[in-house]
Amino acid sequence: MVKSTNESNITGFILLGFSDYPQLQKVLFVVILILYLLTILGNTTIILISRLEPKLHTPMYFFLSHLSFLDLCFTSSVIPQLLVNLWDPMKTITYGGCVVQLYVSLALGSTECVLLALMSYDRYVAICRPLHYTLLMHPHFCMTLTSLAWLSGVTTTLVQSTLTLQLPFCGQHQVDHFICEVPVLIKLACVDTTFNEAELFVASILFLIVPVSFILVSYGYIAQAVLKIKSATGRKKVFGTCSSHVTVVIIFYGTIMFMYLQSAKSTYKDQGKFVSLFYTVVTPMLNPLIYTLRNKEVKGALRKVLGKIQVVNFT
Repeated sequence: MVKSTNESNITGFILLGFSDYPQLQKVLFVVILILYLLTILGNTTIILISRLEPKLHTPMYFFLSHLSFLDLCFTSSVIPQLLVNLWDPMKTITYGGCVVQLYVSLALGSTECVLLALMSYDRYVAICRPLHYTLLMHPHFCMTLTSLAWLSGVTTTLVQSTLTLQLPFCGQHQVDHFICEVPVLIKLACVDTTFNEAELFVASILFLIVPVSFILVSYGYIAQAVLKIKSATGRKKVFGTCSSHVTVVIIFYGTIMFMYLQSAKSTYKDQGKFVSLFYTVVTPMLNPLIYTLRNKEVKGALRKVLGKIQVVNFT
C-alpha cells in the first residue's frame, strides 16, 4: 500500500485502472503493448519521411509531423505506466510521477486539440484559396501557428494542473482510472470542487468546443468548394485529402468530449476508462495509418525512401 505522511500529504497513488476486470488485464497488456509499438513505428515513419522527402516539405506535412511528434510524446507519458500497472498487482505511482504525467499529458493533449484546428485551416486555404496558398501558409507563419499551439497547451496545463494539485485529498490515494487526469483527481478532493469543475468546463470549451466549431466551419466552406468542382476526379482527390483529417477529428474530439465535458461527479466510471483508451492508445496509433493508407503522396514518399535505404544497403 501507498502510505501518506499525514492525512492530506500523499506520497503516492494507486491507479486502480481495470482492477475490476482481472481476467481482462493480461489481454489488455498484450494489445496495448502491440498498439504502442505500432504507434512508435508509424509516427516515427511519418516524421522521417516528412523530413527526408523534399516533396513533403509543405505546410500540410509540417503540421502532420508535429502531430506525430505530439502523439509519440503523449503516448510515452501514459502507456509505459499503464503497462506496468496492468502487470503489477500493486498498481502504484509516486506522487511525483503522477504530477509529471498530469502536467505533460494535459499539455500535449491540449496542444493537439489546437493543432488539429490549424490543420483544418491549412486544408481550407489549400482548397478554397489555392492561388493564395503559398502566400498565406509560408513557413514562418506555419511556425508561428505551431508555436502558439504549443504555448496554449503549456499555459492550460500550468493553470489546470496547478489548481487541481492544490486540492486537499485528505489521505485518499486510490485513483479509479489508469492515468492521472484532472477530472479523476478532482473526484478525490474532500472539499467543494465547484470552482475547479467550472474552470475545467471553461477550459474544455476553449480547447474542445472552439476548435471543433472552427473545424466544422472550415470544412463547411471546403464542402461548398468541392461541390463546385465539375470534375469527378477532382472531387474525389479533394475528398480523399480531407477525409483523413475528418476521421482523426471525429475519433479524437469525440472521445475526449465524453471524458472532459461530463461532470466530475459523473458515475460513468468504466465507460470513461475504456473511452480514455481511445484517445490515449488507439487514436495515436491510427493517425499514421489513416494519413498514409489514404494518401498517395505519403505512400509514394515511403516507397522512395525505402528504395534509397535498400540501395545504400546493397552498396
